Amino acid sequence: MRPTVFLIGFKPWKTFMPRWLPESRVIRCVTGVLSLPDFLRRIPQILRGSSSSICVWSYSAPWYVEFLCRSYSVPLVRVEDGFLRSVGFGSEQTPPLSLCFAEKALYFDATVESDLEHILQTYDFKNNPELIGRARRGISTFVWSRLSKYNAGRATDVQVLYGPKTKRRILVVGQIEGDMSMIKGMTRRMTNNDFVREVVGENPDAQVIYKPHPEALKGLRRRPRQSNPNEVRDICLVLDEDIALADAFETVDRVYTMTSLSGFEALIRGIPVTCFGSPFYSGWGVTEDREHCPRRTARRSVEEIFAAAYVLYPRYRHPISGEPLEFEGALDLLQRMVADERSGTA
Repeated sequence: MRPTVFLIGFKPWKTFMPRWLPESRVIRCVTGVLSLPDFLRRIPQILRGSSSSICVWSYSAPWYVEFLCRSYSVPLVRVEDGFLRSVGFGSEQTPPLSLCFAEKALYFDATVESDLEHILQTYDFKNNPELIGRARRGISTFVWSRLSKYNAGRATDVQVLYGPKTKRRILVVGQIEGDMSMIKGMTRRMTNNDFVREVVGENPDAQVIYKPHPEALKGLRRRPRQSNPNEVRDICLVLDEDIALADAFETVDRVYTMTSLSGFEALIRGIPVTCFGSPFYSGWGVTEDREHCPRRTARRSVEEIFAAAYVLYPRYRHPISGEPLEFEGALDLLQRMVADERSGTA
């Protein structure tokens, strides 16, 4: 009998999960808010098969789901987008090219050891030169192709946008305030504007460029009490349009981030990065860190972190056919998807 996987916290449009779990019978518990009585009614069905498990989208399930899973010894796996995702955002209902399945914790949760952190802390990279070679080739392709996680920003001539370079240039990467990556990845609470002001204060002689999160610019993820970029326009250059991240990095001397993946995308391009939080790539000796994670004692290179995060950690599937892919196949597919989008043939 096939194992049964119960889905909790997946939005109605995320109908792709059966393709990602082809060996399992996939049952969606609810499409809306999961109440405690609803979940308790499901418990007998969940426990009926010894091979049943629960998949939760990120940290969207109420606290009692995790508590009751522990109480009844039901495996709970958290699911989140991978780092090569798509051409477009999940909030635009674009299906993913990669997903992360976490039994410990998701990669952005610095409060405990995540699955990705465990790989980075314990994996014997030195005895796997083939893996490091794959990572180096992947980085080269990633950078040469000007790829990113979402690949939705428009190409821009930053020399016109930024103006003549007469001083050090700092790029500040904004995030969605209240996003789980900030809640789980920072001990300190701050808004994007707080962040910008601190960076400007640390770099009084630099040109500071603030790139708000693209989903905030597009109005795709509206949250209450989001800080207004106009309030810091007098102390920095605010990018009002979603430009391609690869373009935003051009001529930049340092990138500041709280917990954004953009910081790692800067690292693979050789740009120094300062982290105010604890993203998965901080604490290994490749970033300037304002928060210390005592669990992270290994020293890792950018290539090793890339190998863990892009090759070992996620799963890849064709977003339409569901065909399983290796990292290289996914990277090649994303290149072609981006090229089609840029040429208008998508």
